[in-house]
Amino acid sequence: MSPLDTRVPAVLLRIDRNPFHHGTLGAVRSLGRAGVEVHLVADTTGSPVHRSRYVSRMHPPPLPGASQDDIRAVLRRVADRIARPAVLVPLDDASAIAVGRMRDDLAPSYLLPPMPCTLAERVADKEELAAVCASADVPHPVTLVPDSPARAADATRRLGLPVVAKWSRPWLLPAGSGLRSTVLVRSEHQARELYLRTEEAGSRLLLQAYLPPGRDRDWFFHGYADHSGTVRAGGPGRKHLAWPRGAGLTAVGCWTPNPQVQALSERLTGGLGYRGVFDLDFRRCGATGRYHLLDFNPRPGAQFRLFADSAGLDVVRALHLDLTGRPLPDGAPLAGRAFVVENYAPLTALRPAPDGRELAWYAPDDRAPGWAMWALWSRHVSRRLRERLGATAPAPRLIPRAVSPALNDNEKASSR
Repeated sequence: MSPLDTRVPAVLLRIDRNPFHHGTLGAVRSLGRAGVEVHLVADTTGSPVHRSRYVSRMHPPPLPGASQDDIRAVLRRVADRIARPAVLVPLDDASAIAVGRMRDDLAPSYLLPPMPCTLAERVADKEELAAVCASADVPHPVTLVPDSPARAADATRRLGLPVVAKWSRPWLLPAGSGLRSTVLVRSEHQARELYLRTEEAGSRLLLQAYLPPGRDRDWFFHGYADHSGTVRAGGPGRKHLAWPRGAGLTAVGCWTPNPQVQALSERLTGGLGYRGVFDLDFRRCGATGRYHLLDFNPRPGAQFRLFADSAGLDVVRALHLDLTGRPLPDGAPLAGRAFVVENYAPLTALRPAPDGRELAWYAPDDRAPGWAMWALWSRHVSRRLRERLGATAPAPRLIPRAVSPALNDNEKASSR
């Protein structure tokens, strides 16, 4: 018998249109395996997620750049179709922020953690996070907010190159702009050029002291703060491999006890009065040994399934149990357990894992998404290679017709 209340469905919401978001599949499987009816509101065009046997029903998502009213309308339509209260699980920052803002409008159709409506937005905002860390006495890299191109260049001199550039509200970045939420700036000119795109980015530019990566320096903490504020489920993990290397998502992670990271996480969420699922990213300073908080994500991290304990509890199941009034089982941490995103770390996925391992895409009881991922990933990599070769190859030299009048049709086509 499932420990979860299977009479209460779950609605998973994702606004971001990343087809390789394996965290979505993890949430679908976690709840579906427990017998919960899973409704997915996300764009799964060309994504392996819709192939999962655990998706009960797909619903059209909000369009890119949708307003809060548009998102509210989508969620109301889904609620009308389900016709009974459901646990709502935002899976990206934009979803978590939108849901937080309209939490009163969504009740009683959706069950949500009791939390201030602006708190998710506050911790996801990179500029606000610096102030949050200062008030909670949690280490955070020195962060400067320039107000002109000249001050952006000056900030790089004060911090010392390279510096990390972040947009304070990355969920506002327009699709197709080429702007990335975080980049490593290596010159004053680059900092000035980034600042000039502030209006396009939709939020302020932050320049932050760079903490170099290194062995055992990248850590994360996933947890669920229940209705009383107690952190349940989840735990600390160490990032063994990132994609892109040094500054990307966790391609290989390991559940690793770390009392310092755990204490910092619990102090921060407790001081904020945070309730619900969270994902924190830390980097240890090589000079001081202190753990600096880099990001606070007010939703499940993509690798949250790493922290499935001996009772099968993870942060998404903890959310469903807590919001439906069910007790959370007391499982034991499975230290040493690994999580591998096999399209980013295929060789690691093939190696033995004596302490246990979960793959992001392949699962014996749900094989179709894994096979679909490899087909989609092969096309994705081939397309990227063609784009890269096209961008670096020298432009073909056109031969004037007067000089070479004998060009046949195929040669004409290749010379355009």
